[in-house]
Amino acid sequence: MSTAPLVTIFVRHSVDCRYKGDEFCKRCSCRKHLRWTLNGKQFRKMAGTRSWQEAEAQKRRLEDQLAGRRPEAAPEQQQTIRTVFESFLTAKKVQNIKVQTQQRYRSELERFVAFCEDRSTFTFAAVTLSLLTEYQATWPGVYESSYTRHYVQKRLRIFLKYAVECGYFTRVPKMAPIRIDEPPTMPLTEREYEKLLAAVPRVFGNGRSDRVRGVIQTMRWSGLAVRDAATLKRVELEYDEQKDIYRITVARQKTGVHVSVPIPKHIAKELLGVNPPESEYLFWAPHAAGVTSEEYTGHNRSQEISRVFTEAGIPSDGHMRGHRLRDTFAADLLEKGVPLEEVSKLLGHESIQTTERHYAKWVRGRQDRLDALVTGTWNRK
Repeated sequence: MSTAPLVTIFVRHSVDCRYKGDEFCKRCSCRKHLRWTLNGKQFRKMAGTRSWQEAEAQKRRLEDQLAGRRPEAAPEQQQTIRTVFESFLTAKKVQNIKVQTQQRYRSELERFVAFCEDRSTFTFAAVTLSLLTEYQATWPGVYESSYTRHYVQKRLRIFLKYAVECGYFTRVPKMAPIRIDEPPTMPLTEREYEKLLAAVPRVFGNGRSDRVRGVIQTMRWSGLAVRDAATLKRVELEYDEQKDIYRITVARQKTGVHVSVPIPKHIAKELLGVNPPESEYLFWAPHAAGVTSEEYTGHNRSQEISRVFTEAGIPSDGHMRGHRLRDTFAADLLEKGVPLEEVSKLLGHESIQTTERHYAKWVRGRQDRLDALVTGTWNRK
């Protein structure tokens, strides 16, 4: 077994230095260098400093590296993960990203910081790939969807890259990518939807039942995602006097894309009657008994909807249950001949490719055209 080499500090004096005859002088401010011998070969390296004390720190780190020991963390790497976490959130706020995205970063990274601290890991110098892998192993119990876990990992990497850029972390370990399991689109049948609505009052009582039913109705008839439906404002459900129709006009929280969707008049009147007329929101009642503003989030509404699916006896087979209401809205339109491009706009997708990937098989007109093209070639010579 080879012995770790001894690193020596020496000074290369300037021509006018009064101590130029002593290469180990600690009193001058000339540049410091390091040298060592390994396998019979001598190596030299600039310490990058004029301070003997800083050169000593460089020497210790180099000796640790040559001996195979974990190098001592540089001062900037001794910042706590929690301190860097707060700095990162400030940076995101300065970037003026959406409030919902800022909140997502805070909740997800708070879990990461708490996980590290629970394992006595307080600085980035102690963060390893095995620790990150152990942390990722907890995700299935917190984030049911592989799609969600994929984006949680993506945001974690952005945080770790920020730490690297600030000098708190040497490099981001290469975490194994998370494969997204996208279940096929599964709209509800008319019978299933009736069973779903009938199950709501069996699961929830008082005004909560009306709010959950209102969110379900909104998602089915407008195609909004659960977060958008749950926090829908009264002013976002408009009445068009000229056309005598009600429409929901809102910007999607996930994509920022504006959508404007007409909904049946009887559904609109039901939604408007859930909360008192003076309420700002249609279903969010922050001051109602048992429902606080912190609790009334899209995540909790998803859990409530999942309970209703269970009570109604509607199997999910791995599907995101709340998303099946959005699927029902889209598939119903496509089966009745609404063009895919228009459905994409109503769903608030940023790209029609997204709509096509999920809903192409429900496009009635497309299959009719393909059938006509194929059968039309049969009689040609």
